[in-house]
Amino acid sequence: MNAAAGPEWVVREDAGMPVLVALYLRQVLGLRYPEELPPLRGVPAPDASEFDRDPGLERQWRSFWEMTVEPQAHPSPVPLDLVDGFEMLIALPTEGFAELKAAIAPHGPDAVAVARRAHEHYRAALGSGSSYRAYASAIAQHERHVGRRAHSFELNVQVLPLTQRGVWWIGSLTVAVTDGLRGDVAAFDSAIAPVIADLA
Repeated sequence: MNAAAGPEWVVREDAGMPVLVALYLRQVLGLRYPEELPPLRGVPAPDASEFDRDPGLERQWRSFWEMTVEPQAHPSPVPLDLVDGFEMLIALPTEGFAELKAAIAPHGPDAVAVARRAHEHYRAALGSGSSYRAYASAIAQHERHVGRRAHSFELNVQVLPLTQRGVWWIGSLTVAVTDGLRGDVAAFDSAIAPVIADLA
């Protein structure tokens, strides 16, 4: 849409395999960040008492998560290197991530398999081109409520198989939405409305 036609908005929706792999690793490593985000369904969570909290690992994890969710907003200051066992889905900075690289190394094949299944389920259930209409409806409701056109904005939506229904901010322009909620048209409109209001 050109500027003369008014504001424009872009919503990118996916069940991104790098994000799914990262969440699998978060769970099996007993990491908490982001604290408010529920775990993935069907992924065994270890007993938290098994883990000695390593501040270095936690710090590396946080940086890795931010680079995975919003890579353009969180570029690495050093080159990235693909991690064996994760296909093309994980690249870590070549410096300062030794603890995280060692911790995730045994989990590659399982993490990739879980991510692929979840991504394929999303594509079969929701990735059929209907996402534009879902967000257009919520934006139209917002415009009627505020009495003006929506401001231009960008939003990234990760549709994930989480254990609780809801919507969570996981980046400055990115939210996570439970797959079950995304598939419920009326409930999704209500749940995404506060996000649209924040941006538009």
